[in-house]
Amino acid sequence: MKSQISLLLLILVVGGKFGKLVTMVVNERLMKRRIFADLYDFHTFPTTTTTNTEDEQSFRVKMSAFLEKHAHLMHSHSATMLPAFLDPVVGASSLGDGKSKAVLGFDFSATDLISLPATSTSVITKDVTLNPNHNTWFRIFLARQALDNTSTNNSVGKTKLPLIVYYHGGGFILLSADSTMNHDFCFNMALQLSAEVVSVEYRLAPEHRLPAAYDDAVEALHWIKCTQEKLLRDFADYSKCFLMGTSAGGNIAYHVGLRASTAVCDFEPLKIKGLILHHPFFGGSKRTESKLRLLNTPVLPLCSTDLMWKLALPIGVDRDHGYCNPTVGDGFEQFDQIRELGWWVVVTGCDGDPLVDRQMELVEMLKKKGVKVEAQFNEGDYHGVELMDVTKANALFVFLMYFLEKC
Repeated sequence: MKSQISLLLLILVVGGKFGKLVTMVVNERLMKRRIFADLYDFHTFPTTTTTNTEDEQSFRVKMSAFLEKHAHLMHSHSATMLPAFLDPVVGASSLGDGKSKAVLGFDFSATDLISLPATSTSVITKDVTLNPNHNTWFRIFLARQALDNTSTNNSVGKTKLPLIVYYHGGGFILLSADSTMNHDFCFNMALQLSAEVVSVEYRLAPEHRLPAAYDDAVEALHWIKCTQEKLLRDFADYSKCFLMGTSAGGNIAYHVGLRASTAVCDFEPLKIKGLILHHPFFGGSKRTESKLRLLNTPVLPLCSTDLMWKLALPIGVDRDHGYCNPTVGDGFEQFDQIRELGWWVVVTGCDGDPLVDRQMELVEMLKKKGVKVEAQFNEGDYHGVELMDVTKANALFVFLMYFLEKC
């Protein structure tokens, strides 16, 4: 309780749109499924997968009034957007089966409409406890087609899929594997890439500072290698495993990869083929050009990243600690091991992200060490854009499909 009060006090001094974001996610951590309903006071609108026309029209009237009242919080192109509602079963937002939805962005604005899958069963999910003492768990995403193929072929072996172990973002202090945007991103990734996705719920700071998240992420790999969970054993190709993360999750995937590269035998039969670092969250004490250029970006302003690192790093260290800054510490030496193992490292980002200079710096370090690298940096956009824009996400998945096929 004291840690929650401390976090709420920090919110008061942060201010601005990031303060609203932190408030929103703290509410999510304290109140979970009711966050959007409480926020908009739309408690009576049904959140089931079927809605009648009268209910939906009533909702749209209410939402239009909300958007008009709070237009100053929205992007100019978001005037007709609708808010997301959390499905109490799977943590996904919906406005009816196969309908459209919108989610709140990092800057507390509504974002473009994105389409839900045609049916709620196109991807099946299952939550599995990892460590009850740490309250960690993970969510498995498997395309329904894999099950259908098994029934048709009467052979499980023909349907095994690449395994992506995914770590969500949130600056180490926010969000969850069942946050709407993280759930939907993994849902669509499993569908589009024909891969099995395991999204890991790790401990958050400031209650659990780094390296707690790294430890949980490694523990998840050990659990996966030993489990008899049928959704994994029957459908995941353990010889083709990729560690992937978005933002802080990209940082986690990087550090877990460094650890795993020095102890590959400990994870057998799991064989890691590469790391996918999606807008990875790195930093340092020195302000880079992109940090200064995008000082007050509404998505990830400087004050927010400084606060995240202050809450996440071990007490008494600065942003030039190895957890934050990949150019320091012994990570550079461990690149030799990654090169020897033949792992690929994918780094994706954009020049609208204040972290882009650090990401590009990492790419250059990897290349100098002879590591196989695939990098893609888009013009414009913003940090984590693919979690908010389905068109951008689909483009990312096309790029990743090419990568998975050649590994």
